[in-house]
Parts: sequence; structure tokens; C-alpha cells
Amino acid sequence: MSDKSEQQRLSVFKTYKLYVGGKFPRSESGRVYEVSDSKGKWLANAPLSSRKDARDAVVAARKAFGAWSGATAYNRGQILYRVAEMLEGRKSQFVHEVADAEGLSKSKANELVEATIDRWVWYAGWTDKIAQVVGGGNPVAGPYFNLSSPEPTGVVTVLAPQESSFLGLVSVIAPVIATGNTVIVIASERSPLPALSLGEVLATSDLPGGVVNILSGRTAEIATPLASHQDVNAIDLAGADDVLAKELEIAAADNLKRVLRPQPVDDWRATPGIERMTAFLETKTVWHPTGSLGASGSSY
Repeated sequence: MSDKSEQQRLSVFKTYKLYVGGKFPRSESGRVYEVSDSKGKWLANAPLSSRKDARDAVVAARKAFGAWSGATAYNRGQILYRVAEMLEGRKSQFVHEVADAEGLSKSKANELVEATIDRWVWYAGWTDKIAQVVGGGNPVAGPYFNLSSPEPTGVVTVLAPQESSFLGLVSVIAPVIATGNTVIVIASERSPLPALSLGEVLATSDLPGGVVNILSGRTAEIATPLASHQDVNAIDLAGADDVLAKELEIAAADNLKRVLRPQPVDDWRATPGIERMTAFLETKTVWHPTGSLGASGSSY
């Protein structure tokens, strides 16, 4: 008779769920789809999001927008850095998931996960600096202060890159929320598991519920109602092919959404620049009279 310690344990499989409004619902439809690794081996069942899930995510993102956009840039930076801390603590889990998702060795996956954590830190540092780069005082002909400052666009839908399940994902989420927007993310259709696990990290960080909402499923099926949704202010088409991108761009025109068309990225590890932050910023310009000083009429 074999010893109990030698008996094989039953596998405890992880149940992946959506992340909407700071909670972990199953898809409203009750549907799931099979996710496999690069060799076709089954990994898990992921939720197959419905149009109702997409609408719920918009409601959650809009509800969170006021407080998140009204927080100080310094506070947003602290929160993003906290997310990086939480990712560092769960690095081994993400190395495993990224290796399976992208067919990489553990060492290559480890490099990508470390680059992803560094990317969070990079954007955390930009939260209280971007206004100085894209805003400022404008010279005008008259006794006025003329000041331009950036403000977040609002609720942004992001189609995550299909081929980069984690680094690419974070590279399109972090700049959107760093500048005060809230986001609905459609995870990579083929490799959604790192994105769904990211929701668990966000839930245990200081990020308010609803700032980031993560959906998995058929990209086109989820993106279509979001592109035409009247309460979505902008859409990033990073994970769309040319045909889908054109369809979504047409749908987005109905309420004049800002649209960021797919940009070819050779290496997600390259320094990203500030373009994804400025893509979802509006510029507010304020005029204020300077007044005059003294009898001589000298002004500021």
C-alpha cells in the first residue's frame, strides 16, 4: 500500500473571471471559450463577454471617472507605482502565464514580465510631469494670462494587442489611466489569461474600482457595441486588424470619439514616448486679465 504522501493530488484549476467595477463577475451570458497555449494544449476556460458585459463596463468606467480624473496627478502616480509593487510580488505567476500564452521559454517570459513592471513604473513617473510638457503659458497680444492645461478625455475603450499578452497590454492601459481617464480593456482574444490575472492585481492595489475594466472574448463582438456607445469618449484600436479597425472607426464617428488607429510596433520593449498619453488628453485654455500695477500702469 502506497503512503498517503505519495498519492497524487487532484488538480485545482483556476477559474478566470472578468474584472468590472472592482468586482469579478462571470460573463452575463454564462458563456466561456477554451484558451490554449502555443502548442494547442488546453489552459483554461475564459469568460466570453457579451454586449451586456460591455455596457456594464461603460457604466462602471463612467462612475469612476469623476473621482479618478479629480485626483491629484501625484496621487495617481503613487497608485500606479503600487500596482507595480503588486506585480513584482506575483511575478512568478505572470512568468508562467506569459510563457504559456506566447510560447516562450521561462527566461524570455521573465524578461517580458520585468519589462512590464518597469513600464508601470515609467508611466507612474509621468503622471505629474505630462502637464508640464504639453501645457504652459501662451504669449498673447494683450494684458492677459493665457494658460493651456491638459485634461483627460473621459471613458476610453482599448483593444489590447493580440500578440503581446502582457507587455503590450500594459503599454496601452497605463498611459490611459495615468492621465486621468478610465478604461474598458478588451483582452487579447487568443491569450487573455495574463489580462484577467492583471485584474486580480488591480483589485488588491489602491486603484479604485471601475478605473480599469477587463473583458475577454471575441474582440469584434465586444468592440462593436463599445465603438458606437454614446458614453464612450475615445477608442484605441491597437488590437484590431485593418478591416475591423475601419468598421469601428466608422461606428465611433457617431459621437465624434477620439480614435487611435493601429500603430505598428516592432518591439513593445522600446521606450514608448508620450504619444499614447497625449492621444487621450484634451487641452483647456484659460484667459485671465493681468490687471495693472501702480499709477504708471505697468502690468505683470
